[in-house]
Amino acid sequence: MRPLLFLCLALLVSNALADPSVSPSAELQGPTGGWHYSGLLERADDARVAYPTPPIDRGAQRGRRLIEGTLKNLQGTRQPHRLVANGNPLPLYTDEQGRFVRPYNFGAGSNSVEVVSGDGQSLKRVQFYEANTSKTPARLRIVLGWDDPKAELDLHVVTPDGQHAFWANPRLNDGSGLDVDSVDGPGPEMFTQSAPPRGTYRVFVNYWGNLNSQGYNFTEGSNQNEVITAQISLVFAENTPNEKRETFIVPLRGIGDLQLIKSFNY
Repeated sequence: MRPLLFLCLALLVSNALADPSVSPSAELQGPTGGWHYSGLLERADDARVAYPTPPIDRGAQRGRRLIEGTLKNLQGTRQPHRLVANGNPLPLYTDEQGRFVRPYNFGAGSNSVEVVSGDGQSLKRVQFYEANTSKTPARLRIVLGWDDPKAELDLHVVTPDGQHAFWANPRLNDGSGLDVDSVDGPGPEMFTQSAPPRGTYRVFVNYWGNLNSQGYNFTEGSNQNEVITAQISLVFAENTPNEKRETFIVPLRGIGDLQLIKSFNY
């Protein structure tokens, strides 16, 4: 009798694993795959909500797109999940219903978005072509993401002419600066220049404070992780045959930590 019972249980488990309705999955409401011409039908005045709170638009750039979707059947899988935009992996958290909304500034040409589970399984991938040539590709892009939704990190970039791009000064004189200054979770924060001036750049990351349902605070230990893992990607000539990238993984432990990530000549 017992062997028969074990066989039945094994069959039930096997059927559950084979049933796609209970397998990890993701849906993307945007962007969609195919040929795009952004700006044709966009309504910039629409109020949108990101997780966990409405985003505050302090960025310098316009024409950002929202990557939004839903993760399903991921109970018990490792977090954070990842959102990979044009090869830039970003930690991805959701609300209780599995929904997420993240901003990104896509340039002209071929672009891709992939959702990857924390266990490394590719759940959804879309490829689209942005045909609006007024959206100049990024010659220099710096992307910051981190793995603690209750911590607030800030990206700082000092350009060769001495300008300082950060949350209080997102827009530089040449129109470049922070595309996304994330104030509602684990990033991204993103710096973009279409025509970078020649010279030396310096990239910093600052552990500014923590975030909870009551707002910002500076209480040590009120974040989620004892050690926050920040990932910084430097991308040159994005979406061109000459694209090059460097990625840095940096641990941050205490509020106020400020680290020089990279000094480089362009």
